Amino acid sequence: MDSTPTTEPLGPRTYGNWRKPLSPGIGGIGAAGTLLLFTGMLLFIIVMFVSMVMAVGVAVVFGIALLPLVFRDKHGRNGLQRITARVAWIRGKLAGKHLFRSGPLSEIPAGTCELPGVGAASSVYASTDAHGRPFALVSFPGVGHHTVVLSCEADGASLVDGDQIDTWVGYWGQWLGQLGHEPGLVGASVTIEAAPDSGERLRREVTDNLAADAPTVAIDVLREVVRSYPKGSARLSTWVALTYSGVSRISGARMSVEEVAAGIGSRLPGLCDALQMTGAGPAQPMTSRELAEAVRVAYDPRAAATLERSHGEGEEIPWSETGPMSAVEAWDHYRHDSGWSVTWSMSEAPRGGVFSSILLRLVLPHADILRKRVTLVYRPHDPGTAARLVERDRKDALFKAKQAKIPNARDSVAVRAAEQAAHEEATGAGVVRFGMFVTATVDSAEALKLAASTVDSLASSSRVLLRRVFGAQATAFAATLPLGLVLPSHLHVPQKLRESI
Repeated sequence: MDSTPTTEPLGPRTYGNWRKPLSPGIGGIGAAGTLLLFTGMLLFIIVMFVSMVMAVGVAVVFGIALLPLVFRDKHGRNGLQRITARVAWIRGKLAGKHLFRSGPLSEIPAGTCELPGVGAASSVYASTDAHGRPFALVSFPGVGHHTVVLSCEADGASLVDGDQIDTWVGYWGQWLGQLGHEPGLVGASVTIEAAPDSGERLRREVTDNLAADAPTVAIDVLREVVRSYPKGSARLSTWVALTYSGVSRISGARMSVEEVAAGIGSRLPGLCDALQMTGAGPAQPMTSRELAEAVRVAYDPRAAATLERSHGEGEEIPWSETGPMSAVEAWDHYRHDSGWSVTWSMSEAPRGGVFSSILLRLVLPHADILRKRVTLVYRPHDPGTAARLVERDRKDALFKAKQAKIPNARDSVAVRAAEQAAHEEATGAGVVRFGMFVTATVDSAEALKLAASTVDSLASSSRVLLRRVFGAQATAFAATLPLGLVLPSHLHVPQKLRESI
């Protein structure tokens, strides 16, 4: 009898243990609701000694104030958030903020076509990294942020062994973890855009490399390939945006764009080399022209073929001309030049363990959608902040689980996940908050309904809960662009108040 020990074959590796941060409070009303509840109870007791009728009135007033905080929809939004979003939208629409007009006949100075909304005040500075490669630095002076964008040629997972994919995922997790140690980094994003391929790149490649003495048969075959291959084909573009703060960590003063560009340029080669180990392929910093063309096409899809035909010819598109000529924001969609778009945000990540291909169908091209962008946004925390966050999250999960006499299964799983996250952070793991935006762009208003239904179906197959960004379609659309927008920094509502409700 053979005594050689046998090993059971291992199944595909799964990933998970992410969780949404909790807000401490009683009954899911959050910290602000809990504070309002205790204030009402204390005031009720005080007024009760004066008049019972007044005390009942106080109870009714506080009860009405607490009612919107009690009810939440499937996306976790309470009634107060929904009412606030609707009121803000109505006020903005009455003020005409949902309309955007640019160009020579608009009120914009110099008659330019600048970016609308959160990107209006942005500018681009051209610089070079330590290897002499040119790169574009997008500056947002209002919040003091500067973004550099890397263009990647992802290898893809087709015909790749599972062990290699696991290695890529491991390096990707390590790359994200190291972002918390990157000086001045405040955010990162990964944008994957699926768009129809016009065939201009193939035609240009074949034309530039065609030998003059090539056989007639070979020339005819190449011409047939150039003519027929682009039909029905799609192009996947991958961009990684890194956003840095323009405030010096030593003096606390704002640095000039030149100083920020010099600091980022010295670190770009190392970031690109480390990113290549994740399966992203060769990573190159995007130039001003490449970035301007990517943003311009997002707002005007019909300009894609023209820009590709004139690639390398003519003048560079100024950053002040990358925005749309006209845009109209509706409650549930966004009209911009030659495109109609709908944007969703992720309200809940996939539960439990997932495979590395969980988002494959969501990012791949689809026949019912002209252009589709899936953007993953990350906010890495430095080690000190990460330790406080995971410890506070663990305490909040324990507090919520102990509110019921018999904890439910979801609370028990949340406690175990929070404790595991705290343990991993204590042993050196990084902590990164992440979210996701999905934008579907079509060429007619009639196609919006079909595109929205398609995205909902793709999200279900990816086990991702998406919520249409009602009342903020223009801002959410900009968030999916490779601009590295850190949206919490552009909001007027304080961060602590948003977390408390």
